[in-house]
Amino acid sequence: MATEIKIDEGARRFAAAEQRMLIGSDWVEAADGRTFEVYDPSTGDVLGHVARGGSEDIDRAVKTARAAFDSGPWKDMTASERGRAMHRLGDLILEHGDELATLEALDNGKPLGVARVADVPLAADLFHYMSGWATKNTGSTLSLNVPYMPGAKFHAYTLHEPVGVVGQIIPWNFPLLMAAWKLGPALACGCTVVLKPAEQTPLSALKLGELILEAGIPAGVVNIVTGFGEETGAPLAAHDEVDKIAFTGSTEVGKMIVQAAAGNLKKVSLELGGKSPNVVFADADLEESIPGAANAIFFNHGQCCCAGSRLFAEESIYDEVVAGVADHAKNIKVGSGLDPQTEMGPLVSTEQLERVCGFLDSGQADGAETVVGGGRVGDSGYFVEPTVLAGTNPQMKVEAEEIFGPVVTVKPFKSTDELVPNANQSIYGLAAGVWTNDIKKAHRTAAELKAGTVWINCYNVFDAAMPFGGYKESGWGREMGEEALELYTEVKAVCAQI
Repeated sequence: MATEIKIDEGARRFAAAEQRMLIGSDWVEAADGRTFEVYDPSTGDVLGHVARGGSEDIDRAVKTARAAFDSGPWKDMTASERGRAMHRLGDLILEHGDELATLEALDNGKPLGVARVADVPLAADLFHYMSGWATKNTGSTLSLNVPYMPGAKFHAYTLHEPVGVVGQIIPWNFPLLMAAWKLGPALACGCTVVLKPAEQTPLSALKLGELILEAGIPAGVVNIVTGFGEETGAPLAAHDEVDKIAFTGSTEVGKMIVQAAAGNLKKVSLELGGKSPNVVFADADLEESIPGAANAIFFNHGQCCCAGSRLFAEESIYDEVVAGVADHAKNIKVGSGLDPQTEMGPLVSTEQLERVCGFLDSGQADGAETVVGGGRVGDSGYFVEPTVLAGTNPQMKVEAEEIFGPVVTVKPFKSTDELVPNANQSIYGLAAGVWTNDIKKAHRTAAELKAGTVWINCYNVFDAAMPFGGYKESGWGREMGEEALELYTEVKAVCAQI
C-alpha cells in the first residue's frame, strides 16, 4: 500500500476537535451534555467526538427555525439577496474544497481523490444552480370562466410560497452532497431548516454550517443537530411545528418517517432504496459497457442507492461480460481513502461491514456462484472485496434485497420480452442502465423500465438540473432540478372579482 498522502491540516484539526451543534448562530452542546464517537472506517479508530442531540435539542432548533421563518431577516430578504447568499455558499465550498474532501475521506472512507472531483464540486454546483431559482419560483395568472356567474370578471393568480420549517435527515454515503441536495431547494424557496446528519458521518455537515454563516445566510435559517435516529431523527419527524420532513435513507426507515409525520400531516418527501437493473445488450460496445457496468456497482464502494446491483447481459455475450466485470473487480485497489492509489475505500461502519458480509454468507448458503471476491479484506477497518455473484434467482436475498455494498448479481437473458419483466421484478424503482448501439431499442427499453432515472450507455451521471428520485418503494418526490422546488412550496390561488 502506498505511503499516506499529506492531508489538509484544517480537516485534521476539525475532526479532532469536540464538535457542537449549530442552533441559530451558536455552537452548542447537547442539552444533557452527551457526546458520541465518530470513527475512521479505514482503521476503526475513534476520529473525534460530536454532541449527541436529543428531543430537547430538536425542540430548541425547531423553535429557532420557526422564529427565523416567521419574523427573522430571511423572510424580509429579497429573492435576489437569498440567491446571492446561496451562490456565495457554493463559492465557499470550492474555496474549502480540500478540507471538505479530506473530512469526507476521514469520516466516510471514500478516496480523497474522488471526493475532490465529485462530492465537493457537485455540492458547490448544486448551490450555484439552486441560487438561480430563488428569483424564478413564480406563480402564474389565470383566465377564469365561471358558468354560474355570467358576465363576471376576475383577476386570478397563483403564488408559490415557502412551506415553512423543514426537517431534513440525510444519509452517510455522500454526506456533503446529500446536505447540498436537501438544503439547496429549501433555501431557494425561502424555507428554514433543521438538518440532521447521519451519526456515522456528521463532520462535513458541521463544517458546512460554518460556511453557511460565513456566506451571509442569517442565523436560524439552517440549524444542525447531530445525533442518532431514535433520539434525534424521530422527534424531528414527529415535531408538530415542522411543516415538512425530507428524508434520504433506507426504505425501512422511510416508512417509519411517514408514520412519525402523521401527527400533523406534515408534507413528506423520501429518497429511499434501490436494486437497480443494469442491462447490456449484445450489440453494445463492450469496451465501454463492461467498465461502465463495473463502475455502476463499485463506485463509492457500492454504497449508492442507485447502484447497478442487478446486471443483466444478453445470452450471447454473457460469459464475456461476467469475465470482464470480474476482471475489473479483481484489479480494484482497496485501501484507505487517504492512500493515493486507492480506488475503493472501506464501508462506512462495523454495522455496514456485518450487513454486507451477512449477505455474502447468505448468497453462498443459497447456492450463488462467487465469481470473484466474496469476503472481507484484512482484519482491521471495514473493507470488503468487490464481489460478482452468478447463478442467483429472485428468491435469494442477494438478488432481491438492497445490499448497499460492492456486490453485483449477474444473469443472462434471451430477449427484451424476457428481460423487462425480470428487470422490473423488484419493490424498488430508483434507477436503471441500458447499454446498446440500437437507439430505438435503447429508448423503447428505457420507456418500459420502472425507474426514476434511466441511463443509456452511461451510469452514475448526475447534474443539478436533472431530477433524481424513484418509483415504487424507492420514494416520493424528486431531488434536484426544477422538480425539487415542488417539495418546498405551497401553492396559493388568489381570486378577486373586478
